[in-house]
Amino acid sequence: MARGDRAALSGARDAVGAVWRIESARIVGALARHTGDFALAEDLAQEAFAEALVTWPREGVPDNPAGWLLTVGKRRAIDTYRRRAALDRKYAVLANDAGGDGVTTDWDPDQIDDDVLALVFTACHPVLSREARVALTLRVVGGLTSDEIAKAFLVPTATVQARITRAKKAIASAGVPFEVPPVQEWSARLGSVLSVLYVIFTEGSSASSGADLIRLDLAGEAQRLARVLARLVPGEPEVHGLLALLELTAARFPARTGPDGHPVLLQDQDRGRWDHAAIRRGQAALARAEQAGRGLGAYGLQAAIAQCHAVAPSVAATDWARVVALYEALATLTPSPVVDLNRAVAVSMADGPAAALAIVDGLVDALPDSHLVPSVRGELLARLGRDDEAREAFKRAVELCGNERERAVLRDKLDALG
Repeated sequence: MARGDRAALSGARDAVGAVWRIESARIVGALARHTGDFALAEDLAQEAFAEALVTWPREGVPDNPAGWLLTVGKRRAIDTYRRRAALDRKYAVLANDAGGDGVTTDWDPDQIDDDVLALVFTACHPVLSREARVALTLRVVGGLTSDEIAKAFLVPTATVQARITRAKKAIASAGVPFEVPPVQEWSARLGSVLSVLYVIFTEGSSASSGADLIRLDLAGEAQRLARVLARLVPGEPEVHGLLALLELTAARFPARTGPDGHPVLLQDQDRGRWDHAAIRRGQAALARAEQAGRGLGAYGLQAAIAQCHAVAPSVAATDWARVVALYEALATLTPSPVVDLNRAVAVSMADGPAAALAIVDGLVDALPDSHLVPSVRGELLARLGRDDEAREAFKRAVELCGNERERAVLRDKLDALG
């Protein structure tokens, strides 16, 4: 292959990859609306992109790449219905919409319509398990490949593919319609969507296992999807609350690790390295959540806590009393041992380690397999001068911790006790 041909092929592949990442959700959504078949729509989109990989290097990238792909997807749908000998009203509608040999041109890249929102609600339908929702959302809404999802969650690609296949079958078996649900159903359904984005971001911001503390691609994908969702449902305060939480948390990423990837604790971080543009975006999103006048939800309260850290010049200067109050409100709204553990950390800063230790000791049985409880206990015991007990707590934390970078920090704390 000549050098020019290789360059054309490489450029076309890059273009296909870029369009897939940006427009795949809208293309799958549009095809799902036209076919009424969620699983078929994703297959058609994949076939269209495969055809682009062959055609674009030879004929050049079209002026309207997304429109070209949508047209090819619709034609493949027609072929599918022909093969099924189902020349019914769907076929007539699809043939008309495909415009003969022309390419779809009514494609506004700045318009976010109900197709994407319907895609989000379908991928996060309560009929699916949490793992299936996460995998399907990253695949059909985020545009990630099965390999990318597997790498992000450190599971075999076959496992991800199986989850996606089962999810599609579950949606088909349950007769889940491809549509934006009625407004009265949004509260429950939207909660599932937000939960999926939160899980994706949490795994990205504090990896549960592996060699890296932060997986920027995974956390960044959750942020991108949260921004899309905020544009789709601008009147929902918890959507803005979640977006604020992700922005404010991600703002600290640049200072959370050193040049060697080793974690840097909050009190040692260079706050000048924090992403102040992300802080401003997070504060703006939090303000939108507050403007709704309904009171902050669980994500909004966590965002308010993150804001306390983001605006403080140092750990000592943080408004710990407000952080404690916010955690108490969060514990009332969504009771959880993890919330109580975080509240204990805030209490230790506001009222001292002894008051916090009493809270943590009550959480040992609630989180028996988490390294977080013995880690926090070790910190508090060390501050109280109970070094022998602190050593035992840190040893237990090292045993339970699955992330290599976090384990190294815990070992450093253990070594510091002698």
